[in-house]
Amino acid sequence: MGMLNNHVVVITGGAGLIGQEFIRAVANQSGVAIIADINSELGNFVKMNLRKELKTEKIDFVQMDITSKESVLNSIKYIDEKYGKIDSLVNNAYPRNKNYGKHFFDVDYGDFSQNISLNLGGYFLTSQQYAKYFEEQGYGNIINISSIYGAIAPKFDIYEGTPMTVPVEYAVIKSGLIHLTKYMAKYFKGKNIRVNTLSPGGIFDAQPEQFLNSYNNNCLTKGMLDKADLNGTLLYLLSELSEYVNGQNIIVDDGFCL
Repeated sequence: MGMLNNHVVVITGGAGLIGQEFIRAVANQSGVAIIADINSELGNFVKMNLRKELKTEKIDFVQMDITSKESVLNSIKYIDEKYGKIDSLVNNAYPRNKNYGKHFFDVDYGDFSQNISLNLGGYFLTSQQYAKYFEEQGYGNIINISSIYGAIAPKFDIYEGTPMTVPVEYAVIKSGLIHLTKYMAKYFKGKNIRVNTLSPGGIFDAQPEQFLNSYNNNCLTKGMLDKADLNGTLLYLLSELSEYVNGQNIIVDDGFCL
């Protein structure tokens, strides 16, 4: 028996880099890990691979577009009918349009607005609909995945000499998400629904060496994190160990923000 014995945990963007690691973490602690992803082909592929890798049937897939109310409601219906409950929602998806990631002066207003709507709006919609379910159920737990750049201003100097930047949309989305978390936690007072944020530092994904060196110089021990380094905090927030942690933003960044 693990920390999450038969807890049903829905992870949006569950077929992605961090999402897959979250699915592993939940399944390894005896939870039921639901990959919720817009990409059905990839989601089902990841489901079968992880079931085989972890030797468990407690990994499932549901197609979900976090910007579509119908899609979100269909995911709730599927999971409720199959498992009879939903214990937690992890908002981890990151939808964006084809022009996302430009430098500040090159960002078009229409693209800026669309990316805010897709991402922050999608987190709002998904949280809203799952919270309605949680209210009827009598309990629930929402964890929003934000970022260090939702908590502090970007350290632009570490990107010098690389093609990389911190998109302005990213900073706005992630900071807005931290406050949306606090808003929802307070709004759900008395409903037995917890809402918290996990804000990771940089996650290693074959970034340029110059950037990695600059980034690591701002950290205290390890530097750039591996995706599995977030699992302990996620499991804590999913479990009863954090029963009275509500409306908080937990930063996991090896001291980068200091």
